[in-house]
Amino acid sequence: MGFGGGIGGFSIGPSSVQSNAEAGLPFAELPDDFLKRIDKVLEKEPEHPDPKISFSHSKWERSPFTLKTFLSSHVFLLCLALLLVVLESGLQHLGPLLTQIAIDEGVSNKNTQILFVTCICYVASIAISAAVSFVRTSFTGRLGEKLVYELRIRVFTHLQRQSFSFFTNEKAGVLMTRMTSDIESLTVLFQEGLVNFAVQIITLLVITAYLIVLNPSLALISLLLVIPVNIIFTLWFRKVSIFGYLSVRDKIADILSNLSESLAGMRVITAFNQRKYRSEIHDKITVSHFKANLYTGRAQALFGPGTEAIGIITQATILFVGGSMVLKNELSIGELTAFILFLTSFFAPIQSLVQLYNQYQQGNASIEKLRNLLSTTPSVYEKETAIEMPKLLGCVELKSVDFNYEIDKPVLKNIDLKVESGEVLALVGPTGAGKSTVAKLISRFYDPESGQVLIDGYDLRDVQLESLRKQIAVVPQEPFLFNGSIKENVIFARPDSNEKDIEKACKAAGLTDLINRLPNGIDSAVHERGASLSAGERQLLALARAFLCEPQLLILDEATSNLDLLSESLIEVALDNLLNGRTAIIVAHRIATAMRADRIAVIDNGSILEIGTHKELVESKGKYATMYKTWTDQGGMESNRL
Repeated sequence: MGFGGGIGGFSIGPSSVQSNAEAGLPFAELPDDFLKRIDKVLEKEPEHPDPKISFSHSKWERSPFTLKTFLSSHVFLLCLALLLVVLESGLQHLGPLLTQIAIDEGVSNKNTQILFVTCICYVASIAISAAVSFVRTSFTGRLGEKLVYELRIRVFTHLQRQSFSFFTNEKAGVLMTRMTSDIESLTVLFQEGLVNFAVQIITLLVITAYLIVLNPSLALISLLLVIPVNIIFTLWFRKVSIFGYLSVRDKIADILSNLSESLAGMRVITAFNQRKYRSEIHDKITVSHFKANLYTGRAQALFGPGTEAIGIITQATILFVGGSMVLKNELSIGELTAFILFLTSFFAPIQSLVQLYNQYQQGNASIEKLRNLLSTTPSVYEKETAIEMPKLLGCVELKSVDFNYEIDKPVLKNIDLKVESGEVLALVGPTGAGKSTVAKLISRFYDPESGQVLIDGYDLRDVQLESLRKQIAVVPQEPFLFNGSIKENVIFARPDSNEKDIEKACKAAGLTDLINRLPNGIDSAVHERGASLSAGERQLLALARAFLCEPQLLILDEATSNLDLLSESLIEVALDNLLNGRTAIIVAHRIATAMRADRIAVIDNGSILEIGTHKELVESKGKYATMYKTWTDQGGMESNRL
């Protein structure tokens, strides 16, 4: 896409090339040969249909997250998987019976025909079992991946539904752990563990029945040796392991949280020469994770070999007792062989259950963490009876609003404020006075503790969030840019925008000069968080994104406070285009920005001290007049802030 020249031919702050050099990054363009290889891969890529994601601010699964509730919608598929594993297991355990027939009827009676037939049946059962195993593995693998996919979407959607307060209180690394490590620990459980767990139980029951039919006395000895000790071992392992695995999950969250914070703050870490210190902190966190894993490892080391030792002792006992019975002609050699083989098969499921129980305990720890996350209710929620917000006129009103982020620490107290449709209101005052909080309440990022926030007479708590926010645009002090192209960032709020609307938004925001300088124009890549652009360029891009929304209500939260004078003056030209005919709330740190508003409200200590036009407030000789005099006495320098 081609664009005309920029505003006055000026560049906005440092160029993107300078910013790249400062950040240690090249402008993100891929080599031609690499692009050709990507094209070849894409040629073989199958068509992927558009995802069908169900998202609602008011309706979602509110029942506690458990394996039972999560798997309840897949009962048929789970039963089918169970049937396949039962068939596979049954075929695999024909061996001992065929061995008994081969020895007692074939070898003992010197009947080669029976021996040949049993061998053929043995081979056939193994072949059929292998085929069933292939089908079962493919089926359970797909089912497990489907379950993991649904869980990832559910967790991510739930995070998207959460309010600002949730993300303020939670560390990004901890949330990443819920989405990655915790869900990954359930993958094996979903794919193999649950079905196999049930099958091994069934296998144990079937083999127990075989043992009792073959010889009740030997079966009783076996069960008395195995069951009581294994129950004691299992109860001990359950108590010890769940504590260990919960600790491991917490430590993984700490590691990812520290990693995420260190990567985001690398420039500050480097500037203050604290790389060694951060490495020491990460080492301490990693050591705690190492110790937590050692704790669970010791428990596994006792549980697994302990149950295996019980099996070996039992087999030795049965071999001695059964051998004595053979010598006394109380038992045939074929029956003893079949019993020993079945006993070996009896302990194989027990060992499998030991491993599966270990997987289950790991998964159960993750399930508990996910349950806590999915049970979190958004502090700003949409009523089921919420109505769709009609097209905004832009009249904003706050009535007797009180608000606090923490209990007993009020931020706003009894705020009454009205902004007429099409009016531009500037909020000024010292840092921490509550200016940005007012803007967040109007955007319904938070709800007031008491009082009402109204737009066009509608209480924001009574309208649908989507219908409200699609008519409001917010430009923060530090606009967030996504990893992608400039175009993708501009159309973020309206992905279906046409080329004409995109070009209009870019021109209105004064973004065209930047676009024409870049190697691929509007399709040029932007690094994560906009690291390849200067502060002014990032702000222009955010304004273009807001302009493309065509909002009736615009909120600028200190949008020019981090810019130099030249960048600010150019961006304010873009703001004039954006504010034309729209209601706007501007949180301002600069007198020059506040003076452009129709009215100015002075906020201090959570209350509105005075409100009026610039001229009225200067003449009233109140707090605003004092701030204005200070600014003018120092020549209106950029460093003087409200």
